[in-house]
Amino acid sequence: MLDSYFKITERGSTVGREIRGGVVTFFTMAYIVALNPLIIGLAKDGDGKYLGGGDAPNLAAVAAMTALMAGVLTILMGVVGNYPMALATGLGLNTFVAVAIASQMSWADAMGLVVIEGIIITILVLTGFRTAVFKAVPAQLKIAISVGIGLFIALIGLVDAGFVRRTGAGPVPVTLGDNGTLVGWPIVVFAFGLLLMIALMVKKVKGALLIGIAVATVFAIVLESAFKIGPLFDGATGKVNPKGWNLNVPTVPSDVIGTPDFSLFGQFNLLGSFDRIPIVAVILLIFTLLLSDFFDTVGTVTAIGHEGGLIDKDGNIPNNDRILLVDSLAAVGGGVGSISSNTSYIESAAGVGEGARTGLASIVTGALFLLTTFLSPLVAVIPYEAATPALIIVGFLMMTQIKNIDWNDYGIAIPSFLAIILMPFTYNISVGIGAAFVSYVVIRVLQGRRSEIHPLMLLVSGLFMIYFLSSPINIWVG
Repeated sequence: MLDSYFKITERGSTVGREIRGGVVTFFTMAYIVALNPLIIGLAKDGDGKYLGGGDAPNLAAVAAMTALMAGVLTILMGVVGNYPMALATGLGLNTFVAVAIASQMSWADAMGLVVIEGIIITILVLTGFRTAVFKAVPAQLKIAISVGIGLFIALIGLVDAGFVRRTGAGPVPVTLGDNGTLVGWPIVVFAFGLLLMIALMVKKVKGALLIGIAVATVFAIVLESAFKIGPLFDGATGKVNPKGWNLNVPTVPSDVIGTPDFSLFGQFNLLGSFDRIPIVAVILLIFTLLLSDFFDTVGTVTAIGHEGGLIDKDGNIPNNDRILLVDSLAAVGGGVGSISSNTSYIESAAGVGEGARTGLASIVTGALFLLTTFLSPLVAVIPYEAATPALIIVGFLMMTQIKNIDWNDYGIAIPSFLAIILMPFTYNISVGIGAAFVSYVVIRVLQGRRSEIHPLMLLVSGLFMIYFLSSPINIWVG
């Protein structure tokens, strides 16, 4: 039954590989359960209240709902979309909601805007528009998007592990470790995990990424027990320890099971934002959310498809309409759950790198997220430094596709180059996609090859120009 429904054999996989892939994907993105509460749970809304309407943060409730929605929506992706891709609260989107939206209104009003954006993007899927846009993108640009995302997630891995850090001052934005020097045991764990995964891959050991994460985590627990390293940032004292662990401190938890708090579910006000800020400002906020959500997913779906060999000759994905529908409903679900828009996670590529090819892997990932609502203490055991080496490996695997781009055709080469460099350099997938689309249209027109431009590419490029100019437009109308 499993093989027939999920087409496991047809896609060249096995049940064991799907399970391993699902577990790896979970480990590489489980950080969102701990990180999302720190982003939206500690931010005050326009009324000076924390998420949930209280005068004090309720991080446990945010974490529980983050895990619950990730679990439900990822399982839905597995069952309906049959695609090895997990969903959770979108990083970047949650920051935008906290900083740019909730600061102007109540948290309930802000989540209402997220629900509206999700409804709009769902309508675009049901009408076939979102799928049509996906198919209108030239196949080689899709490859460039995949390569750019590969570099992006590799940079995410390096930053989250502390191997690359911001300088804080001066003309150089980032540097090696702490002011040009690698310091602390956490970096040793990262390097050990990366080298171990490379060795296992070279030896063609099954489960290389999963084994690497598990062994590196045990190593990290031993080091923390022996040297009492502590966190990179101590929230109680406000002190920064450059030799500390980034986010999760790997210690054996005293408690294994915790009772989840789902009180945030349903705390949204669908139209409340229209009473708080001008309608033009509301439209611009929805448009920004919509465009980012729309094209982040296009990039992620494409990248995972290329990595898993699930792309056809035209660069399209099987069950594309179902995949995009689930992703669109995830935006609605994130708003209803009051934990910001949920979207597809590029970290899913780590599971694909482990062998996942079907929705069975997503069901495994989703089930682990549901368990996390009760077993949240166990999530804190795995530090960034043990999980992020998997992102570096996947970044390499995705980079290998660059050979399929025609670098002699400037109409493809320059847009591809912009997509590849801007995603990691701006820390934003949508920016890279937008620059690629706009430059592709401009160059093809200049080359006299207007007939090669799909009408939807013209439309989307125009929308991206509005997106890039949203700040001056907002000032002009405001």
